[in-house]
Amino acid sequence: MRTIIVTGGSRGLGLGIAEKLAGDGFRVVAIARRPTDALDEAMHKHPDTLKFWPFDLVDIEGIPALVPAIRNEFGLLHGLVNNAGIGTSGVLANMRVGDIERTVQLNIVSPMVLTKHVSRAMMIDSGKAGGGRIVNISSIVAATGFCGLAVYGATKAAFVGFTKSLARELGPLGVTVNAVAPGFVDTAMTEGLDDGQREQITRRSPLKRLAGIDDVAATVAFLMSDAARNITGTVMTVDAGSTA
Repeated sequence: MRTIIVTGGSRGLGLGIAEKLAGDGFRVVAIARRPTDALDEAMHKHPDTLKFWPFDLVDIEGIPALVPAIRNEFGLLHGLVNNAGIGTSGVLANMRVGDIERTVQLNIVSPMVLTKHVSRAMMIDSGKAGGGRIVNISSIVAATGFCGLAVYGATKAAFVGFTKSLARELGPLGVTVNAVAPGFVDTAMTEGLDDGQREQITRRSPLKRLAGIDDVAATVAFLMSDAARNITGTVMTVDAGSTA
């Protein structure tokens, strides 16, 4: 059974991705600071394929030991989904420096360090596992911008550059690296949007609706599958056409 790490896998989009992959027959290791009732329920549905691993990605010094521990427990690593992040909002001129630093660390530095150690494992395992898959969860805000999300948008734009360069580094080993850019979906990350903003986003979409967690999860599952073995270094947008 192929193992995939999903960060931020205890709720929202991360949990939706973890459930979808577990349902597709992957062994999923959901990383989060603590479990949630929703994750417990999902693990009850998928007792053999969905596991929880407690870890706070703010602890960058602990990441080097995290990856071999997971690999020793569950075997070769097939994939990594860098989903964990925070959507700190606020006008930049009024934002505290500590909030800026925390957003950049959790949204960019931590996943880069985690990916560093996962990619090392994939280099070792590539001959046995037949390559690997890395999917970075970006956002349409990286390309369009959004008032009050300058720092968040910067971190998600950084993910795109990271994805494209890493795809070239790991391609010779058969490891694909892609990004998924969701639009505004109903998760804790979009709780700050009021009804008027949601209506405006929906009205501007050609499909007249918001994308859902299931839509994003299905896209990640495709990129993890053998059907996507020749797709790398790209960004797949899932936003019901709002950026068309």
